Amino acid sequence: MNVHCHRISLVLGLLMAPCIGFAQQLDNTQIMTTLGQVKAAAPAVDVALLVEEANANVGKGVATLPNWNKLSELSQLIVEIDFENNSTAIEPKSYRTVGLIADALHHPDLFRYKFLIVGHSSATGTAKRNLELSQKRADAINEALSTTFAVSPDRLFSVGAGEEWPIDPGHPESADNRRVQLINLGLLK
Repeated sequence: MNVHCHRISLVLGLLMAPCIGFAQQLDNTQIMTTLGQVKAAAPAVDVALLVEEANANVGKGVATLPNWNKLSELSQLIVEIDFENNSTAIEPKSYRTVGLIADALHHPDLFRYKFLIVGHSSATGTAKRNLELSQKRADAINEALSTTFAVSPDRLFSVGAGEEWPIDPGHPESADNRRVQLINLGLLK
């Protein structure tokens, strides 16, 4: 059986622009430095509202919605994660990257923060199916971090955006649009 991998980017940096070359040289210090750059006045994000808005706006886009727009103000960075084709199974070669992320989240500088995992897809399937798959992939990263790498599940939240927030809007079917973001939501309360 021929298994195809889809490249998924985990976006964890300050800008939404892709940085694939940088992703190949990711290390723990880069993750900690980027995720640790939290603004004192970072906007509060309601994860349940993000899920509700994504489901209500299938095929209409989410980037301009007020609650989704807040995400662009929070710390982010790009790394690469591979999933099996049309699946939530993380490719074994990508567990090293997930492990680096977990190591950074366990560091004392980041240990008091909570994080949002946002799944994205390209526009190669139906908008509804892409939303479901992106949610499941965000959940898969959440589960890997919380079970395999023992990051407290109280610090992790996940939501799918499907094809509604492309990184390359001029090419909606591009693999660059398939990614997962990890965003620092601020201090635990």
